[in-house]
Amino acid sequence: MQDDRHLIGRLKQGDREALRQVYVTYKDSLLTLAFSLLHDMNTAEDVLHDVFVSFAGCVGDLELRTSLRQYLTASVLNRVRDRFRRDKIQAARADGRAPAEPLRGGPEHVAVLSEETRRLVAALAQLPLEQREVIVLRLNGGMKFRQIAEIQNASVPTVQGRYRYGIDRLRILMRVRTTP
Repeated sequence: MQDDRHLIGRLKQGDREALRQVYVTYKDSLLTLAFSLLHDMNTAEDVLHDVFVSFAGCVGDLELRTSLRQYLTASVLNRVRDRFRRDKIQAARADGRAPAEPLRGGPEHVAVLSEETRRLVAALAQLPLEQREVIVLRLNGGMKFRQIAEIQNASVPTVQGRYRYGIDRLRILMRVRTTP
């Protein structure tokens, strides 16, 4: 947290190297988070880009109340939520059509993923967004339930319940897909 405050101080003084350091430090985990929620690498990269452009633009007014990692993670989650809301609105406007199935990665990404991973990604896409966020933040992000609760603006027991129900649902979905 002290390093975060030092970096923010350098950023406020216009130090571009500090911005590069923040980007290099957090880009991989934030991109993994965005991809895990969106299932589309191009869209995940767009979200990451938007977050860092916004971060660079508002750093002068930034007052960190949490770690920089939590701040950037919350920013990614908010951008992903905005994308889901926008997509729902667009789908509803398109003559009442059902929302499209979540986007999968392009051919190069699908070829790299193993069959088991593709099955897990498909099952994860079927979970409600809140459950998916908790699972991804906990397993991919290594975050504690308390940190996730702060990001989701929910109680720790609620977040733990979302995690438990999401994991249970994933088990069911994975089992169903393995039986012929």
